[in-house]
Amino acid sequence: MPLINLPDFADDLLAEFIARKTDRVDTPIIQPAEPFLDMAGEDLRRRIFMTESETGASLCLRPEFTIPVCLRHIETATGTPKRYSYLGEIFRQRREGGNEFYQAGIEDLGDRDIASADARAIGDAIGILNCVVPGRVLSVTLGDQAVFEAVVQALGLPSGWQKRLIHAFGNMMQLETLLARLASPQPVTGLDPHVLDFLTRGDEQGLVQHIDATMKATGYSTNASRSPQEIARRLREKLVLSETRLDDAAFHVLEEFLSLSLPLADASSALAGFADAAGLTLGAALERFDARVAALANAGVDASKIDYRAAFGRPLDYYTGLVFEVTVEGSTAVLAGGGRFDRLLTLLGAKDHIPAVGFALWLDRIETARAAR
Repeated sequence: MPLINLPDFADDLLAEFIARKTDRVDTPIIQPAEPFLDMAGEDLRRRIFMTESETGASLCLRPEFTIPVCLRHIETATGTPKRYSYLGEIFRQRREGGNEFYQAGIEDLGDRDIASADARAIGDAIGILNCVVPGRVLSVTLGDQAVFEAVVQALGLPSGWQKRLIHAFGNMMQLETLLARLASPQPVTGLDPHVLDFLTRGDEQGLVQHIDATMKATGYSTNASRSPQEIARRLREKLVLSETRLDDAAFHVLEEFLSLSLPLADASSALAGFADAAGLTLGAALERFDARVAALANAGVDASKIDYRAAFGRPLDYYTGLVFEVTVEGSTAVLAGGGRFDRLLTLLGAKDHIPAVGFALWLDRIETARAAR
């Protein structure tokens, strides 16, 4: 039995889902923990409720719906495109209090018209909120993980630094810490002198042999989860990263990009101007951005009412492109949030590439917004 009551506007939500031609789906409350631990991101990993099966397998209480819905889609071998909707309880520790609350949403799987599907997700989120929170002015914030990745890649940083920066996207404090380290590299400390000597001389074979001998001498090799070759590769990467310095020009380019904040209607020209001035080629990422803006206009969504922030992201690791959130104007409480996650279904075991986009609605926050009206 649920510990909290379903909000009185739940039937309105279900009617909206039916009108948008979605298939209602439910998933078990007890979920395998591994997909969330591997793919959802550090922010969610810290807040999920873990348990174990009788066989010792790691399980958790359902902390969100996107991964379970995608797993169910793969297991049932349902063809695409497919539009799912859901409404049910999720369980996680939350900063504003409460560990159990209702979430609803739509997952749009398999539509290869990326721009149109993105625009539909944003339009559906706005349309549903206008229905259940009528008379309130909504504020929409949009970012794009793919554009940020294109900027980072165009700057020519080592792949390790690119991964670090991309992983931190949406967390401005973490990004600023990483940028400070890029501007003023710090030497690696605490390394064994022999290891440091092998790394400095570039003696890969000697380093692997040294690590292997040390593991055998300490008895660690029988329980090691990483091979000597893997450990050597990681140590070499760590040294390279510590010695990498982002030159002043590139540093200011990245800072300028992250400072971009303007109405979405003006964002395409602003991004094109930024890329030209910086001498960067953003290619397909910028083309997809422009196509999304055009698709929003075709769908009747006013892009001038949406704010684009280049540094805006959401704290889930599986996003690959569009990210967005919707609030009531003047409030910071997120009523709806979502984005594109094109790699997730492949990582979860799908045999074919399945593009995907979706959004979640936070019912307790919507209920608060309705009461405030």
